[in-house]
Amino acid sequence: MRTLFAALVASTMLAGAANAATVYPLDRATILSGSPFDFKVELKNVVKPEDVKITVNGQDYKSVLGAEAEFVAEEKGKEDKVLGSALILRGVSLPAGAYKVEVTAGDETKSVNWDVYATAEKPAAKNVIFLIADGLSVAHRTAARIMSKGMTEGKADGRLAMDDVPPVAFIGTSSTHSIATDSANTMSAYMTGHKSRVNALGVYADRTPATQDDPKVETVAEALRRQTKKSIGIVSTAEIEDATPAAVVSHTRARGDKADIVGMFYGLKPEVVLGGGSAYFLAKDVPGSKRKDDKDYITLFKEAGYTLATDKTELSAATGTNTGKLLGLFHTGNMDVTLDREFLKKGTVEKFPNQPGLVDMTKAALGELSKNPDGFFLMVEGASIDKMSHPLDWDRAVVDTIEFDKAVGVAREFAEKNPDTLIIVTGDHTHGVSIIGTVDDEKEGTEMREKVGTYDDAGFPNYEDKDGDGYPDRVDVSRRLFLAANNGPDHYETFRPKLDGPFVPAIQNENKEYVANEAYKDVPGAVFVQGNIPKDGDSGVHAVDDVVLQATGPGAEGFRGYMEQSDVYRVLADAMALGAKQTQ
Repeated sequence: MRTLFAALVASTMLAGAANAATVYPLDRATILSGSPFDFKVELKNVVKPEDVKITVNGQDYKSVLGAEAEFVAEEKGKEDKVLGSALILRGVSLPAGAYKVEVTAGDETKSVNWDVYATAEKPAAKNVIFLIADGLSVAHRTAARIMSKGMTEGKADGRLAMDDVPPVAFIGTSSTHSIATDSANTMSAYMTGHKSRVNALGVYADRTPATQDDPKVETVAEALRRQTKKSIGIVSTAEIEDATPAAVVSHTRARGDKADIVGMFYGLKPEVVLGGGSAYFLAKDVPGSKRKDDKDYITLFKEAGYTLATDKTELSAATGTNTGKLLGLFHTGNMDVTLDREFLKKGTVEKFPNQPGLVDMTKAALGELSKNPDGFFLMVEGASIDKMSHPLDWDRAVVDTIEFDKAVGVAREFAEKNPDTLIIVTGDHTHGVSIIGTVDDEKEGTEMREKVGTYDDAGFPNYEDKDGDGYPDRVDVSRRLFLAANNGPDHYETFRPKLDGPFVPAIQNENKEYVANEAYKDVPGAVFVQGNIPKDGDSGVHAVDDVVLQATGPGAEGFRGYMEQSDVYRVLADAMALGAKQTQ
């Protein structure tokens, strides 16, 4: 009898789910008071408008949301397939309170609850520096400390700058549709307070195929423009249109809409924009452009009063122009990683020989933004920790972690002189990487696998930093860290740094499957490693592990324990009092 009852309950639940409408914002959404958002209801059936009933806290929705939604009789998907009816009302905002939205249309029903929250009336922090290392995992920071500072008799010989920023929270990174996620959704959750789907920025991903008609939510940059006079800065070693920096300003279902994202940057006009990705600023006829139109955004930004810098020398000169607006584009694509840019001169360094690093850009940004007496919000991304972890190139990822840590040091130095500054240090997601031990070339034997030291045999690496710059003088030392991933494609493990350029673990065969790249097959001692992800994947993937968040300064007390990524925005909003109008 119990089994029959359970089956009936399960079938009833499934039937209810099959006839449930979808409402955006989703259930349990947290929304900043006064912050504009788009309200949408997606129905699974085609219905008449008079058959739809929507209430908010028991009242007709129009009286609470302030207007009548547009009714779409037949919302269409790919190949004009009718998906059902829909209603959408853009630019809704609500005062603080608890809201229950109930939708009924025939046999379709849906109920969602929203928590609309207020913030402090006055900001606790004048300045906020949000430092994010894309893909930062615990292993990256541990490796950076050992490689940069060394270790003797089990104790680190020095500390990273981030080591003295208190770890205050674990952050859950999952998206609305899966436990595993990407940089677009994760950073967007930080920057809007709303979780969404993989690849989405500043929107809830709806069912229509168009990428820029999805229900929007306000970004932190838009809230700052609406409520304050603070300046905004965005710094990244990636293309500035890439997922993480784009999340500060953008609204699109597809992070690949990079040409349009440039337009979104221009629409909001952050005072400081520094990174790569100039190809999407150039009109289509300019060599190197990736645009498909004639828009010349470099000229448009310059006409809007921005000083342009295209290399390290120009960046240094631009910081003395006192225009208050700075656009730095130092590469047509992603900027070269630290190991290549500063030491090996590999990658595209020959083509872009004078790129600034993350420290240079962070200093320049702080120099410009700090001129504003009302303060600023600055996002700084160390992008290539992730970009080098995907192809399992751990030396490049770790050296970039050291560079990111130096940028943290710059932020801390600023905060020491400006104690009204909140510093956050975190990642957007993790990678499945751990430090296993060491690889010791001095060990006997011809098999590199036998040279891996674990437990007591690991000893300590012999990196040196004789010039005192915080980076190891060499990464190809005789006893070096051994990092390994718990996921990836078929590849050859060489147990050595890749000095000729970033690692390419897998390449496509004639069947469009990714197989181990045989360019590494004949490296002495290389071993074949069987992959454990589908064969349409060419690199390691993100892990679902929680991210560590560290914070110090006014407002840092708001970060505690386990938090959803979207909860972080609420702390930022409260620290900057984004629920209160600070402009006349």
